[in-house]
Parts: sequence; C-alpha cells; structure tokens
Amino acid sequence: MKRGAILVAGGAGYIGSHVCKALATHGYLPVTLDDLSSGHARAVQWGPLVQADIADADAVARTVRAHDVVGALHFAAKSLVGESVREPLKYFRENVGKGVAFLEALQTAGVANILFSSTAAVYGDPAQPRPIREDDATRPINPYGASKLAFEEALRGATRASGGRCGILRYFNAAGADSDGDLGEDHDPETHLIPLIVRASRGDTPPLTVYGQDYDTRDGTPIRDYVHVEDLASAHILVLKQLFNGRTDIVLNAGAGQGVTVREVLRAAEDCLERPVPAVVGARRDGDPPVLVADTGGLEALGWKPQKSLHDMIRSAAAWREKTSPRIAS
Repeated sequence: MKRGAILVAGGAGYIGSHVCKALATHGYLPVTLDDLSSGHARAVQWGPLVQADIADADAVARTVRAHDVVGALHFAAKSLVGESVREPLKYFRENVGKGVAFLEALQTAGVANILFSSTAAVYGDPAQPRPIREDDATRPINPYGASKLAFEEALRGATRASGGRCGILRYFNAAGADSDGDLGEDHDPETHLIPLIVRASRGDTPPLTVYGQDYDTRDGTPIRDYVHVEDLASAHILVLKQLFNGRTDIVLNAGAGQGVTVREVLRAAEDCLERPVPAVVGARRDGDPPVLVADTGGLEALGWKPQKSLHDMIRSAAAWREKTSPRIAS
C-alpha cells in the first residue's frame, strides 16, 4: 500500500539509508535530500536522490512540491565529538543554523510531520550509573551534544507554535549492517567500535585502541548500549506512524536497554569472527562517562522491542566489510 512520500535529509548516510529501506518496505516513498559531504550516492536505492544542502530553501520547496511530501526525517548533521570540541562554531552552524533553515523551509512548504535524529550526547555525563530516562537532566559536555539539544528545542518550539507534529529519537550506539547486504557502515574517518573491531581483526588497520581500562565498571572499560541499525530503523517507522496518528512532541530514547563493556564487545567479536582482535590500551578520552545505557520503556510502550543481538551486529558488520572490501587470501 502506498503511503506517501517522506523527505529524508541525510538519507545517503549510515542510519538514514537503512531507514529509507524500511520506509520503502512499509509502503512509503523515501526522497533523499543529501549534499553527499559524508553520505554515499550508492546507498540511495529505494527512491530519488536530490543532491542539495538542507539549508537550500528553494531545493527543499521544489522537492516537497515535486513529490507531494507528507513528512520529513532529519538525519543530516555533523557528528564527530572530537571535531566538535576543536571546531564548535562549525557544529552550531551545521547542526543548528542549517537545521533551523531546513525547518523553516519545511514549515513554509506545509510539511507538518517531522522526526529528528538526536543523540544520547544531550545527557552528558549522567550523575547516576543507571539506565537514562528521557526526563533525566540534559547537560551536554561537548559542542556536538549541545548543538543537537539546541535543535531539539528549536524543533519543539516551532512545532508547538505552528500546530505541527514532531518526534525526537535520542540514539545510543547504532551498530551492524543490513541483513540483506545492501547497506552498511562506511564512515571516513571511522570512529565506531564495532566496525573498528572488524577492521582490526582482518588486519586492515593497526590494533584497536581501548581508551581506558580503569573505569568503575565490571572489567574497567566503559559500558555502552548498542542497538542494531535495523531495529533502530523500525523505531523510526513506529514513531512516524504515531505522528501521522496525531501525536506530537514525542521524545524517546533509542537503544537496546542493556549495557556491555568494550572488553565484552571484543570477546563477542572474537567468538563471532573466530579470530583474535588485536588491541592495545590507551588513555581515557576526555568526557567519556563510565556508563551510558538507555531506559527504553517509552519505545517499548509503543510496541517496539529490539530483535537483534550484539552477535548479530558484529556478524552483519563483518559480512558488509567482506562484501565491500574482500580480503585477499594469503
């Protein structure tokens, strides 16, 4: 059943492209708007690609008219924490300034349903090592998190004023690749743990660096919450339907609801891949909290539950890497 066109800003990126596939599977037409500064044209497989900046109001208006867009998903952002510390103005310009321009263009064009890709970085360093709830304090500790929180506030205020509907998903750690092998994680530079583990295990890169092993956790390494990118994509479909059904101002955590340490991820990878993962220990990174785990009760109350395990994330990431960069037999 055809459900209408959805404008996907950043749909050529890692999470955005997986959500585009999920949209198509559920009968929507994903229309990708992406400047391809970090996304990949080859990832746009289920609908048209409009190559433009999200702050280009004319391009947004033309695209909405051409495809009769009924909703928008906003993934386009800069997302490297370290870079945000070095270049904070870049992050506020890209993530807030351009985001507001995109939002204004959508409202002018009459798009009332908007779902935003946010981050657990808005919480900063949690005061308590328990799963984080959506009503916990938001105290970002880097410009990346601050810029995402600033756009959250702009979006919520604008939709309240206009009578529109908005949703916000605060991601924890997305991982894995499409189970059909169509899509995967392909960042440059790559900063995420699981693809770095896969590359190190293949000998594609130097040994993995474990940043700190003196945290107050069960093995001394940080605890994080990993959610499979396909489970994350299904959460977007669910929340988008909530918006179409009239709900608004939805703010939900998107994670698996359980934490694993870096060492536990390494052991799981060695089990899945049946080969060692060379690793060295480095110093802690500034601003890395010991524990970041989502309370996912809000999403689960809507009927969502993650279906895929940490082993699924590792296996699918490894399969994607092998497909796109096959190893040469020695």
